[in-house]
Amino acid sequence: MPGDLDRGRQKVEWARSHMPVLEGIRKRFETERPFQGLTLSAVLHVESKTAALALALQAGGADVRLAAGNPLSTDDDAVAALKEAKVETYAVKGESVADYRAGIQAMLDADPDVIIDDGADLVALVHTDRKHRGKIRGSTEETTTGVTRLRSLERSGGLLFPAIDVNDAEMKHLFDNRYGTGQSTMDGIFSATNLLIAGKVCVVAGYGWCGKGVAARLRGLGGEVIVTEVDPVRAIEARLDGFAVRPMLDAARVADLIVTVTGNTHVVRAEHFKVLKDGCLLANSGHFDVEVSRSDLEGMAESHRTVRTNVEEYRFADGRRAFLLGEGRLINLAAGQGHPVEIMDLSFALQALSAEYLAKNGRTLQNRVYAVPAELDRGVAEAALGPLGVGLDALTAEQIRYLAQWEGGT
Repeated sequence: MPGDLDRGRQKVEWARSHMPVLEGIRKRFETERPFQGLTLSAVLHVESKTAALALALQAGGADVRLAAGNPLSTDDDAVAALKEAKVETYAVKGESVADYRAGIQAMLDADPDVIIDDGADLVALVHTDRKHRGKIRGSTEETTTGVTRLRSLERSGGLLFPAIDVNDAEMKHLFDNRYGTGQSTMDGIFSATNLLIAGKVCVVAGYGWCGKGVAARLRGLGGEVIVTEVDPVRAIEARLDGFAVRPMLDAARVADLIVTVTGNTHVVRAEHFKVLKDGCLLANSGHFDVEVSRSDLEGMAESHRTVRTNVEEYRFADGRRAFLLGEGRLINLAAGQGHPVEIMDLSFALQALSAEYLAKNGRTLQNRVYAVPAELDRGVAEAALGPLGVGLDALTAEQIRYLAQWEGGT
């Protein structure tokens, strides 16, 4: 169903008014036009914050094309506003998998100069079914899943163009992954269920930056949190942060809620469903809908029905029920509104600056995965200080001399 244009305008205006760092970049882009004559194809979650990014890139002279990063993550109202602004957009909330894939194909049909990716779906297509570099100068990637795919291509020697790992920039993973995923995951769960967290046993699968954010928010809401991990260092970190750490097979027996944030496949599967506590809620905040095994659920369940928007009940032969939220897709966008606006201001500022860097330098870079240049990362941090009401101290001359002696200075 087409989105409402007036609502879309309002949503985009609200987002832009709370994204001062990106807005500052947009104003500079308007003057300098760094993307003049270039096509930028982006596969992202198409909603109001993404619209603000697209409009900033467009202001820099880019012909911007957008496709959905997930079949359930689109805001149709934002799409209406984007189309009015002449941003070609292939995204509809709840679109079929075929339409979702067709949108990604269309991004390559545009013969882009720069790719902005979320999960490396577009990059993967360039390296498989559409194996042709074309005129692509490089790509940016903002998810752990996508960076993993890029590094695999790099190790095999098959990466066709340079890629910038936005995900691991300090101004991204420290805030977007932890505070963004933490808050927006709760938003999605609340919207889908309208249930209380306090007093529930909540299991978080994975203690990376996203898992840390989810676990902290669940505890802050009064949940009893158990973490599951495969990495011994992260497991110890979770324990010393005050969380119980248990194997999923043990945790599933007592869980009222399980949230997966690992980036891996079949984290919750048949062996866990056999012992799952009756009424357990199953949610995923990883990029792909593979962490909770829907095929195992469907194969084991005696019956299946939708009991509420974004809530499906699977009933087993012994009467136990499992409730899958948002079809097992990333819950913060399938049932929520995605990351908070202020968080995406920082992440999308990095995306915009990284795209500009590739537009200017991509042809001279090797086909490798690069970190966001430190000056861009720090520049976003400095630009965010004022809007966040942060004031810094400055080193005295004595302190500078003191540090210099330990750095080989005079």
